Amino acid sequence: MVFWVFGYGSLVWNPGFDYDEKVIGFIKDYRRVFDLACIDHRGTPEHPARTCTLENIEGAICWGAAYCVRGGPERERKAMEGDSSKPALTGVIVFTSTPDKISNKYYLGPAPLEEMACQIATAFGPCGNNRDYLFLLEKAMFDIGHEDDMVIELANEVRKVLNGVSKEKKLAVPTPIALKSRIPSLQLRPLPEAVAMDS
Repeated sequence: MVFWVFGYGSLVWNPGFDYDEKVIGFIKDYRRVFDLACIDHRGTPEHPARTCTLENIEGAICWGAAYCVRGGPERERKAMEGDSSKPALTGVIVFTSTPDKISNKYYLGPAPLEEMACQIATAFGPCGNNRDYLFLLEKAMFDIGHEDDMVIELANEVRKVLNGVSKEKKLAVPTPIALKSRIPSLQLRPLPEAVAMDS
């Protein structure tokens, strides 16, 4: 069996599974948002990190990387991280999070930019701090030639928070990157119709 997994957060720079092919592309009618709590990788239950999920918005486009996985159920299971051992798909698998705080305890929902920046600047967990997740996503999107204005704006706001903290604690703060690099893109194509998998 062959299937594709679309990454729009950490999978863009760190898929964490073996794959046969990587294609830079986009999905339509979704945008990347930092509305999902992470309490086991980049945050804790007491101080959850903010990580990406998708919000359904007609006409939106979300750039990322799609990974093709071929070669049997065990390899597919590793790519799915235990979500399903028998995917029956014709398109691309895309993880989304239910925007319902009752059925999804990890859904944080939208927040003002400054509040999200403070949360991201200070959250950390076993896999590192939340700001690195954001800065690595910002760099990965730059590297594929498809920066996300919201990611850049949030990253720059986190830098402002860190600059305020660094004056007190002598922290090193990453330099902001410029908006819209205009890097020519290679191997870009719209991805097949996506199959959204809800949390």
